[in-house]
Amino acid sequence: MNWNKSIRQLHRWLSIIFTVTVIANFATMALGTPPAWVVYSPLPPLFLLLFSGLYMFALPYFTGRREPASAAS
Repeated sequence: MNWNKSIRQLHRWLSIIFTVTVIANFATMALGTPPAWVVYSPLPPLFLLLFSGLYMFALPYFTGRREPASAAS
């Protein structure tokens, strides 16, 4: 199992979930005062996005640079 690919896919799905919850938040605010669970619903995906984003950001620094492919001469 490729963890990097899985983390990237998770990050993409979390961004979709976060976007939907923010849109739902604005939609309910337009209708009146929303319940607290709607107001705070974007926070869990946001924190998970933070951790997966920081992981992907730091990954090149911890794995090192890849060697360039040697040219066949």
